Amino acid sequence: MSEDDPVAAFRVEAAELLDSVEAALLDLAGDSTNTGLVDEVFRGLHTLKGSGAMFGFEALARFTHHCETAFDRVRKGHAEASQALIGVVLSARDHMQALIDVGTQGDPMLEMAGEAILSSLEKAVANSEGMAIPRAMPTERKGWHISFKLPPGSMANGTNPLPLLDELRGLGDCLITPRLDEVPPLASLVPTECYIYWDIVIEGDVTCEDIEDVFIFVIDDMDLAITPLIEEPESDEPVEVLPVATVLAAPQPVAKAAPPAQESVRVAAERLDELMNRVGELVIAQSRLAQLAASVGPVNELTLRAVSEDIERLSAELRDTTMAMRMMPVGNLFGRFRRLVHDLARETGKTIELVTHGEATEVDKTVIERLADPMIHLIRNSCDHGLETADDRVASGKSATGRLTLSARQAGGEVLIAITDDGRGIDRERVRAKAEAQGLIQPGAILGDGELFQMIFHPGFSTAAAITNLSGRGVGMDVVKRSIESLRGTIDIASTPGMGTTMTLHLPLTLAIIECMLVRVGEGRYAIPLSVVEECIELPAAEVTSTARRNFLDVRGELVPYLRLRDTFGTDYPADLFQKVVIVGQGRGRVGLVVDQIIGNTQTVIKSLSRFHAGQGSFSGATILGDGNVALILDVGNLIVAAQKNQRLLGERAGEVA
Repeated sequence: MSEDDPVAAFRVEAAELLDSVEAALLDLAGDSTNTGLVDEVFRGLHTLKGSGAMFGFEALARFTHHCETAFDRVRKGHAEASQALIGVVLSARDHMQALIDVGTQGDPMLEMAGEAILSSLEKAVANSEGMAIPRAMPTERKGWHISFKLPPGSMANGTNPLPLLDELRGLGDCLITPRLDEVPPLASLVPTECYIYWDIVIEGDVTCEDIEDVFIFVIDDMDLAITPLIEEPESDEPVEVLPVATVLAAPQPVAKAAPPAQESVRVAAERLDELMNRVGELVIAQSRLAQLAASVGPVNELTLRAVSEDIERLSAELRDTTMAMRMMPVGNLFGRFRRLVHDLARETGKTIELVTHGEATEVDKTVIERLADPMIHLIRNSCDHGLETADDRVASGKSATGRLTLSARQAGGEVLIAITDDGRGIDRERVRAKAEAQGLIQPGAILGDGELFQMIFHPGFSTAAAITNLSGRGVGMDVVKRSIESLRGTIDIASTPGMGTTMTLHLPLTLAIIECMLVRVGEGRYAIPLSVVEECIELPAAEVTSTARRNFLDVRGELVPYLRLRDTFGTDYPADLFQKVVIVGQGRGRVGLVVDQIIGNTQTVIKSLSRFHAGQGSFSGATILGDGNVALILDVGNLIVAAQKNQRLLGERAGEVA
């Protein structure tokens, strides 16, 4: 697909318009009298209809026209923005996306499905008519005073004020007065800027909405004031000034640029400028190095070292700038779940409030893209299993409205994303009974809450009393865990009966480059993500030659299990006399990894493993070292789980022998 493909550009614009419409509809569901939101929905639908027709999406234009007409009635006070109407238009929004996806040829079956939505739309509008409170209007609509000024750069973007003035003349008798007091001297005048603004008096049977429609494509950014020429009779109160651009919802900029063939990402201009500067400096440093390499005589060591340090510095800055370009705020992810929670509330018959915190926390875009599906599963379970019905909540002394909170924060080299509900909490005994029945744990085994709750992520595990359309079959939570682990993350669960449950995702900031500790085990070198390394200690001499099957270290009064990586990897290379223990922690787990040598810290570019190696479980990726050799990156989460499971099994066997 060409980067100049106009249909691709339209799809980008349409996606943003639909997101804007959806967000306004969800806000409108909580504030049905907000005329600014009503106008925003109408303008989004109007723009989508016009753009769709222009790019050949005739089916989309026809369908959107009906939704636009419905909200036009709401704008004019002939119908109410009822919950039923909002629900139908949300369904219509999904149908519009489907019409865009099938392309300009359309799909007869899809258009037939749209007829059912339009039927529901007609009923919703009919039911809401007569309940609406009309906007304040003068008793006699004799005319309006209009003052408008186009935004800076509007002419450069293709906006011509002359057609706007012609449209206003077509509405009725017009007196147009241009204001020239902001026009600069000729030497300072920029031809692409519009310095003139206008005062207009228009008389006739014209509504405020008719005037706003003239400016519909620029109304968000311009200065526009519309006031009636006469006051409301039989009232000492001033006439209400109808909504204008300055009190509308925040503007939603629309990207006009065509995307690359696969996907696109928005990058702040200053980050691109910084990247360009770093690349320029790197080119200069490379040129200096090339000249040194081509010199006939011996190269001065200090000169060579200076060039090397420059390249090292620039490479680090280039890496940081590139990483920053990949970072996206998690607010982009959280915003997707407003519609999900709205729909889940309708399906379950519950009243649910969604609260978000830490939306500005930034994560690698790849992490965000791959995190959407597992979070949908977790949110569904919280809404279906965690939150009680309104009657049950009131009976237990809670508010009838359940609260679901999504929060994010950065902690060191990882991001913590928490999904918290204030529902009934997890029944510990029920989970334990189910785990014992499935043979996941032995009866009477001593487990902490964190370890016990991890049973929920086993395939086929469910404590739901009944299967619903949303959940209860034990399918999904195991997929969630695998998805999070594929991102080199972990999940912690904390729950208090009657108070609620929190599921915390521990995720790396990025999947591309990480800080690692390089270690040697036998003849092989391995990388441990530095974000999980807590400390390094010497392996006591008694433990070096110990043959005990249960390996624990006393680390300042705390018993920490440890793994001998020589045994794990099956190396026969002679062991060093003084071995080191790298204490690592992830989530609630903590374990020591015994290695032969700690080489030092390094930054690594992560490479994916082959399908064969990816299934081994001990490694999450690989990296190429400076000497060209490959070092495997340890999957610390899986190693911790393996160590804990091994120690538990050995403990159970010891108990059986005793």
